[in-house]
Amino acid sequence: MPAVVDGVRLDGRVAVVTGAAGGIGQAIARRFHALGAHVVMMDQVLAPLELLAAELLELGGAKPVPVICDLTQAEQIRDAAVKIQKDLGGAQILAANAGVLRPASSVADIDIADWDLTMAVNLRAPFLCARYFGEAMIAAGKGAIVITGSVAAHLPNTTAAYGPSKAGVLALARQLAVEWGPYGIRTNTISPGLVRTPLSEHFYADPEASARRLATVPLGRPATADEIAALVAFLASDAASYVNGQDLVADGGMQFSALRYSAPPQFQRGSASQ
Repeated sequence: MPAVVDGVRLDGRVAVVTGAAGGIGQAIARRFHALGAHVVMMDQVLAPLELLAAELLELGGAKPVPVICDLTQAEQIRDAAVKIQKDLGGAQILAANAGVLRPASSVADIDIADWDLTMAVNLRAPFLCARYFGEAMIAAGKGAIVITGSVAAHLPNTTAAYGPSKAGVLALARQLAVEWGPYGIRTNTISPGLVRTPLSEHFYADPEASARRLATVPLGRPATADEIAALVAFLASDAASYVNGQDLVADGGMQFSALRYSAPPQFQRGSASQ
């Protein structure tokens, strides 16, 4: 009988996290670091990355590496990958987490610049990150890519470009899973529902609006960034060694609540009696 191994550990692996200055990105970086990875944190602004790096360094382990990168610029992504290859031997894990959510809009009135920016950050950037950071994985014959999707890929929402960009992310991951699986590289996505982060905090400022949003979630609350990060770490780890091309939905059951939510109030909660 084989020895029991903690397959979630990431000891010594170089793990790149994009959007590392955001709520979910910071949580992923913290989780990867706690699991023993050598974390590379990418974002457009250096200050929050340096603060996070200092925080993680105090905990011991490999020194985190902050990298400034504008993900709308292909050459900056390529240069970051070259630097990581030179300094650390290349990425073994890529958490393509960065994303943007522009103001609410319809297909008829969305600003074309907002559409283009959403596609550039949410879809084109994961493609470019996979292409450039994936070179080291292909050469090594192993690697794990986790791209942050959204339930908006499955459920149309109030921002016209966001859902299509995230649906593209799911298709991109499946394409990579098939093309790069033979090289030992697994590619998966995670699709969060409501997550409470500094970026989304304004949704919860109005108690009535917050209650309406949370009424759509059977668990009755938003996810925390740490809960999402734990699932990203699972998909990046050997504990998910046979998981490839899958979308892990973490929405508290929101996708399945539409019919119950549309029912009269007395039927929206289950009864303890039979």
